Amino acid sequence: DDVVAYASTPHSHRPFCRHCGSVTPNLMPQAGIAACPAGNLVDEFTVDAQAHIFTGSKAEWETLADSLPRLDEYPPGGDALVIPGPVRQGKPGHVTGSCLCGDVSYEVTGDPVRMSICHCSRCQRARSAGSATNVVYKDSQIQWLSGADRIREYKVPDAKFFTVAFCERCGSEVPRISAERGIVVVPAGSLDSDPGARPQAHIFVGSRAPWLPISDSLPQFPEYPA
Repeated sequence: DDVVAYASTPHSHRPFCRHCGSVTPNLMPQAGIAACPAGNLVDEFTVDAQAHIFTGSKAEWETLADSLPRLDEYPPGGDALVIPGPVRQGKPGHVTGSCLCGDVSYEVTGDPVRMSICHCSRCQRARSAGSATNVVYKDSQIQWLSGADRIREYKVPDAKFFTVAFCERCGSEVPRISAERGIVVVPAGSLDSDPGARPQAHIFVGSRAPWLPISDSLPQFPEYPA
């Protein structure tokens, strides 16, 4: 009863938890399958990643350092319809971002404080993925362009700071302002333009998902860097 869905196209939808925004399994009875976001799986499983798909739309800041096959769209034999995503124009000299449905949009100015790839279990659950790439700015560097009133937040009860901000309509994670620390944590996947920065380290690798090997040469820290 707590699962809601956003129809991202006429042929597909994005189900998510209305309390925290985490993606839930997408049931596709017409194909006889359920697409389960691996980041939310708790028990171990024996299936390894087989390929990168839609690498033609890969973010500029993401580096693929492994040897898996790379496909611009669906694997051969996939009969799903490919629908281009929306084109969202940014301002020259500004880094812009938005949620999946476009209700929430923002821009950040200036250089980020840091950019890192987090492997903690909370990020895995929140992003419904093996890791979360975050760009941290000072809180004075962000400006909401639209939809600030559409943002919902969920704080993990036993966490000091960990809070998820997401669009109430589509469930996409959006920047979360941490006023107590004077920063804003921007999910890199919400960026519509190149931030110019690149990830500097993997953090919390002590909690890394066993099915997600780290293949690049970035520094690795068991928790936060010293």
